[in-house]
Amino acid sequence: MSLRKTQTVLREFIYAPPTAPLEYIHQDDDLLIVNKPAGLLSVPGKHAPDCLEARIKVDFPNALTIHRLDMATSGVMVFALNKNAQRHVGLQFEKRQLEKVYIACVSGRVSDDAGAIDLPLICDWPNRPRQKVCFENGKPAQTEWSVTERKDDMTRVKLAPKTGRSHQLRVHMLSLGHPIIGDRIYANDIDFGRADRLLLHAETLRLRHPIGGAWHEFLSPCPF
Repeated sequence: MSLRKTQTVLREFIYAPPTAPLEYIHQDDDLLIVNKPAGLLSVPGKHAPDCLEARIKVDFPNALTIHRLDMATSGVMVFALNKNAQRHVGLQFEKRQLEKVYIACVSGRVSDDAGAIDLPLICDWPNRPRQKVCFENGKPAQTEWSVTERKDDMTRVKLAPKTGRSHQLRVHMLSLGHPIIGDRIYANDIDFGRADRLLLHAETLRLRHPIGGAWHEFLSPCPF
Protein backbone atom coordinates (compact mmCIF):
# COMPACT_ATOMS: atom_id res chain seq x y z
CA MET A 1 0.00 0.00 0.00
CA SER A 2 1.54 3.31 -1.04
CA LEU A 3 1.07 6.19 1.36
CA ARG A 4 -0.21 9.51 0.14
CA LYS A 5 1.20 12.57 1.87
CA THR A 6 -1.48 14.55 3.70
CA GLN A 7 -1.52 17.88 5.43
CA THR A 8 -4.59 18.77 7.47
CA VAL A 9 -5.70 21.92 9.24
CA LEU A 10 -8.57 22.83 11.54
CA ARG A 11 -11.06 24.69 9.36
CA GLU A 12 -13.77 27.08 10.48
CA PHE A 13 -17.11 25.39 10.99
CA ILE A 14 -20.51 26.97 10.29
CA TYR A 15 -23.56 24.83 11.00
CA ALA A 16 -25.97 25.13 8.07
CA PRO A 17 -27.97 21.89 8.00
CA PRO A 18 -30.11 20.89 5.00
CA THR A 19 -33.82 21.72 5.17
CA ALA A 20 -35.34 19.07 2.87
CA PRO A 21 -37.98 16.75 4.38
CA LEU A 22 -36.68 13.57 6.01
CA GLU A 23 -36.75 10.30 4.12
CA TYR A 24 -38.14 7.42 6.16
CA ILE A 25 -37.00 3.99 4.98
CA HIS A 26 -39.02 1.76 7.30
CA GLN A 27 -41.46 1.98 10.20
CA ASP A 28 -43.13 -0.62 12.38
CA ASP A 29 -44.29 -0.73 16.00
CA ASP A 30 -40.72 -0.94 17.31
CA LEU A 31 -38.25 0.51 14.83
CA LEU A 32 -37.94 3.61 12.70
CA ILE A 33 -35.30 3.64 9.96
CA VAL A 34 -34.36 7.00 8.47
CA ASN A 35 -31.93 8.22 5.82
CA LYS A 36 -29.87 10.87 7.59
CA PRO A 37 -28.78 13.69 5.26
CA ALA A 38 -25.18 14.88 5.25
CA GLY A 39 -24.65 18.07 7.23
CA LEU A 40 -27.28 17.39 9.91
CA LEU A 41 -26.29 16.53 13.48
CA SER A 42 -27.65 13.23 14.78
CA VAL A 43 -28.34 14.68 18.24
CA PRO A 44 -28.30 18.26 19.60
CA GLY A 45 -24.94 20.01 19.74
CA LYS A 46 -23.74 22.52 22.31
CA HIS A 47 -25.08 25.50 20.36
CA ALA A 48 -27.15 23.65 17.74
CA PRO A 49 -30.52 22.26 18.86
CA ASP A 50 -31.56 21.47 15.28
CA CYS A 51 -30.70 17.82 14.62
CA LEU A 52 -32.09 14.58 13.23
CA GLU A 53 -33.41 13.52 16.63
CA ALA A 54 -35.36 16.78 17.08
CA ARG A 55 -36.83 16.65 13.57
CA ILE A 56 -37.91 13.02 13.97
CA LYS A 57 -39.66 13.81 17.26
CA VAL A 58 -41.93 16.22 15.40
CA ASP A 59 -43.38 13.23 13.54
CA PHE A 60 -42.69 10.55 16.17
CA PRO A 61 -42.64 12.11 19.67
CA ASN A 62 -41.76 8.78 21.30
CA ALA A 63 -38.70 8.10 19.12
CA LEU A 64 -35.57 7.12 21.07
CA THR A 65 -31.98 7.48 19.86
CA ILE A 66 -29.87 4.31 19.71
CA HIS A 67 -26.69 5.35 17.87
CA ARG A 68 -25.21 8.24 15.92
CA LEU A 69 -23.62 9.09 12.60
CA ASP A 70 -21.11 11.91 12.21
CA MET A 71 -22.75 15.16 11.15
CA ALA A 72 -20.98 15.05 7.77
CA THR A 73 -21.95 11.42 7.09
CA SER A 74 -25.22 10.45 5.41
CA GLY A 75 -27.14 7.19 5.43
CA VAL A 76 -29.07 4.62 7.41
CA MET A 77 -29.89 5.32 11.06
CA VAL A 78 -32.22 3.34 13.32
CA PHE A 79 -34.39 4.81 16.08
CA ALA A 80 -36.47 2.90 18.60
CA LEU A 81 -40.14 3.54 19.21
CA ASN A 82 -40.17 2.03 22.70
CA LYS A 83 -37.74 1.28 25.52
CA ASN A 84 -37.60 -2.46 24.82
CA ALA A 85 -36.53 -1.88 21.21
CA GLN A 86 -33.98 0.71 22.29
CA ARG A 87 -32.44 -1.72 24.80
CA HIS A 88 -32.50 -4.67 22.39
CA VAL A 89 -30.87 -2.91 19.42
CA GLY A 90 -28.57 -0.92 21.70
CA LEU A 91 -27.12 -4.19 23.00
CA GLN A 92 -26.51 -5.33 19.42
CA PHE A 93 -24.41 -2.21 18.85
CA GLU A 94 -22.62 -2.66 22.16
CA LYS A 95 -21.83 -6.34 21.54
CA ARG A 96 -21.02 -5.81 17.85
CA GLN A 97 -23.73 -8.23 16.77
CA LEU A 98 -25.04 -6.22 13.81
CA GLU A 99 -23.49 -5.46 10.44
CA LYS A 100 -22.78 -2.03 8.95
CA VAL A 101 -21.48 -1.21 5.48
CA TYR A 102 -20.35 2.24 4.36
CA ILE A 103 -19.35 3.59 0.96
CA ALA A 104 -16.56 6.16 0.66
CA CYS A 105 -14.57 7.86 -2.09
CA VAL A 106 -10.97 8.36 -1.02
CA SER A 107 -8.17 10.35 -2.54
CA GLY A 108 -5.59 8.53 -4.64
CA ARG A 109 -5.48 5.06 -6.15
CA VAL A 110 -5.52 2.42 -3.42
CA SER A 111 -3.15 -0.28 -4.67
CA ASP A 112 -4.42 -3.31 -2.75
CA ASP A 113 -7.88 -4.73 -3.39
CA ALA A 114 -8.86 -5.32 0.24
CA GLY A 115 -7.52 -5.25 3.74
CA ALA A 116 -8.14 -4.73 7.42
CA ILE A 117 -7.09 -1.89 9.71
CA ASP A 118 -6.53 -2.45 13.42
CA LEU A 119 -5.44 0.86 14.95
CA PRO A 120 -6.56 2.14 18.39
CA LEU A 121 -8.06 5.62 18.48
CA ILE A 122 -8.30 8.42 21.02
CA CYS A 123 -9.47 12.03 20.98
CA ASP A 124 -6.76 14.55 20.03
CA TRP A 125 -7.83 16.90 22.83
CA PRO A 126 -5.82 20.02 21.83
CA ASN A 127 -7.37 19.73 18.36
CA ARG A 128 -10.78 18.23 19.13
CA PRO A 129 -12.99 17.00 17.56
CA ARG A 130 -10.04 15.40 15.75
CA GLN A 131 -9.21 11.82 16.69
CA LYS A 132 -5.82 10.18 16.38
CA VAL A 133 -4.12 6.80 16.51
CA CYS A 134 -2.66 6.09 19.95
CA PHE A 135 -1.18 2.70 20.84
CA GLU A 136 -0.75 3.58 24.52
CA ASN A 137 -4.20 4.88 25.48
CA GLY A 138 -6.40 4.48 22.41
CA LYS A 139 -9.51 2.30 22.34
CA PRO A 140 -9.48 -0.72 19.99
CA ALA A 141 -10.80 0.04 16.50
CA GLN A 142 -11.05 -2.32 13.54
CA THR A 143 -12.21 -1.71 9.97
CA GLU A 144 -12.38 -4.08 7.00
CA TRP A 145 -12.26 -2.49 3.56
CA SER A 146 -12.39 -3.45 -0.12
CA VAL A 147 -12.01 -1.54 -3.37
CA THR A 148 -15.03 -1.38 -5.68
CA GLU A 149 -13.76 1.12 -8.28
CA ARG A 150 -10.64 3.05 -9.24
CA LYS A 151 -10.94 6.17 -11.38
CA ASP A 152 -8.22 8.74 -12.05
CA ASP A 153 -7.03 9.99 -8.64
CA MET A 154 -9.92 8.52 -6.67
CA THR A 155 -10.83 5.10 -5.26
CA ARG A 156 -14.29 3.98 -4.25
CA VAL A 157 -14.23 1.64 -1.26
CA LYS A 158 -16.64 -0.40 0.81
CA LEU A 159 -15.99 -0.11 4.56
CA ALA A 160 -17.18 -2.51 7.24
CA PRO A 161 -16.38 -1.19 10.73
CA LYS A 162 -16.17 -3.83 13.43
CA THR A 163 -16.13 -1.19 16.16
CA GLY A 164 -17.85 2.18 16.39
CA ARG A 165 -15.27 4.74 17.46
CA SER A 166 -15.70 8.42 16.72
CA HIS A 167 -14.36 9.30 13.25
CA GLN A 168 -13.10 5.72 12.94
CA LEU A 169 -13.48 5.34 9.18
CA ARG A 170 -12.09 8.79 8.49
CA VAL A 171 -8.96 8.28 10.59
CA HIS A 172 -8.40 4.71 9.44
CA MET A 173 -8.48 5.69 5.76
CA LEU A 174 -6.21 8.64 6.53
CA SER A 175 -3.80 6.18 8.16
CA LEU A 176 -3.47 4.42 4.81
CA GLY A 177 -2.60 7.72 3.16
CA HIS A 178 -5.99 7.97 1.44
CA PRO A 179 -8.22 10.53 3.20
CA ILE A 180 -11.90 10.60 2.36
CA ILE A 181 -12.64 13.29 -0.22
CA GLY A 182 -14.47 16.34 1.15
CA ASP A 183 -13.32 15.75 4.73
CA ARG A 184 -13.23 19.12 6.50
CA ILE A 185 -11.21 17.78 9.42
CA TYR A 186 -8.69 15.32 7.97
CA ALA A 187 -8.21 16.04 4.25
CA ASN A 188 -5.71 18.51 2.82
CA ASP A 189 -6.99 21.59 0.98
CA ILE A 190 -7.01 19.92 -2.43
CA ASP A 191 -8.89 16.80 -1.33
CA PHE A 192 -11.26 18.83 0.84
CA GLY A 193 -12.21 21.00 -2.13
CA ARG A 194 -12.94 18.11 -4.49
CA ALA A 195 -16.51 17.67 -3.18
CA ASP A 196 -19.17 19.79 -1.54
CA ARG A 197 -19.65 17.21 1.24
CA LEU A 198 -17.83 14.37 2.95
CA LEU A 199 -18.01 11.40 0.58
CA LEU A 200 -18.94 8.88 3.25
CA HIS A 201 -22.33 7.16 3.35
CA ALA A 202 -23.83 4.49 5.62
CA GLU A 203 -25.36 2.30 2.92
CA THR A 204 -26.66 -0.76 4.77
CA LEU A 205 -27.50 -1.76 8.32
CA ARG A 206 -28.33 -5.37 9.18
CA LEU A 207 -29.75 -6.17 12.61
CA ARG A 208 -32.04 -8.51 14.51
CA HIS A 209 -35.55 -7.24 15.07
CA PRO A 210 -36.34 -6.74 18.79
CA ILE A 211 -39.50 -8.82 18.38
CA GLY A 212 -38.69 -12.35 17.29
CA GLY A 213 -35.01 -11.78 16.48
CA ALA A 214 -35.29 -12.19 12.70
CA TRP A 215 -32.55 -10.52 10.65
CA HIS A 216 -33.58 -7.36 8.78
CA GLU A 217 -31.42 -5.41 6.33
CA PHE A 218 -32.08 -1.75 5.57
CA LEU A 219 -30.60 0.01 2.57
CA SER A 220 -29.99 3.62 1.60
CA PRO A 221 -28.48 3.83 -1.91
CA CYS A 222 -25.29 5.87 -2.00
CA PRO A 223 -26.03 9.38 -3.32
CA PHE A 224 -22.59 10.02 -4.81
